[in-house]
Amino acid sequence: MKYFKPLYPFLLGWILLLCTQSLAQISLLNGVLQLVLFTLVVCIPIWKTERLSYVDIGWPWGLAIIGLVTILFSKGYQWRVWAIGGAYLFVGLRMGLAALMYWRKGYLQKELPRYQYQRIRWERQGKTNVQLAMQVDAIMQGLANAAYLAFPALIMGANDNPSFSALEIIGLTLWIGAFVLETVADKQKASFLKEMKKQGLRNQVCNVGLWKYTRHPNYFAEWMVWNALIIAAIPSWIALKEQESLVVWILLGLGLLFISRIMYTTLVYFTGAKPSEYYSLQKRPDYEAYTKTVNMFFPGKPRTTED
Repeated sequence: MKYFKPLYPFLLGWILLLCTQSLAQISLLNGVLQLVLFTLVVCIPIWKTERLSYVDIGWPWGLAIIGLVTILFSKGYQWRVWAIGGAYLFVGLRMGLAALMYWRKGYLQKELPRYQYQRIRWERQGKTNVQLAMQVDAIMQGLANAAYLAFPALIMGANDNPSFSALEIIGLTLWIGAFVLETVADKQKASFLKEMKKQGLRNQVCNVGLWKYTRHPNYFAEWMVWNALIIAAIPSWIALKEQESLVVWILLGLGLLFISRIMYTTLVYFTGAKPSEYYSLQKRPDYEAYTKTVNMFFPGKPRTTED
């Protein structure tokens, strides 16, 4: 049972959506499409290759599916549907196309470091059946797309109010800002690595631009992207109170907040900061000193070694 335990919260989240009056049909469609996508693109390739890296293809294309389903089947106010559906579709296609490019170039022919780190975690947890653990991990990602990660899109897509509230505008503006921040961080690191390669230097620590203030500005910005979607969805969640039972409505609100927890845990402990630093400390001589002066996740003023 310890292998399947991670699935339970996400399965319950999808069941919650299926129990709603206003979101059940579209949630069923999204869930089935996520199941088909992850079976064909993630689970079968993992079974054949024993590499978990195929999640990097399935997860973003799953976000694109959420966006497409929202745009095509949501019954709310058109401009709100296009705004939230377009946000999911844009991010999903951006990451999904990049993942396909990496696959074509052969980068997925070996297990990515963050998924190598998963094996270390499983060993610590006493999970010796690696193939089963990989399949459960992949299914969990698909269920996340079927459940909590779809909450903002589906909830906002059901809102037929023809005017945008201040909170929605704040949330969507924050989403744009966080996305720009993530893009800038990625470009700064890419430029740094290119310059180090040009100088013939290897295993250097990127500490330029946003990387001076947090060791993982891209992960922090990705977390803020989802927090922004939660904020934008709050007015639409409030509007659902008239259509849903009190218990279901409250659980939907808690599910929205749970997204922040899910993404923080994922971006710090599972496939983000911790796995990255595990290997950086091994291959970058100056990385330990970097950890003593710069915050791991939340941005802050750089410290001196004496602080």
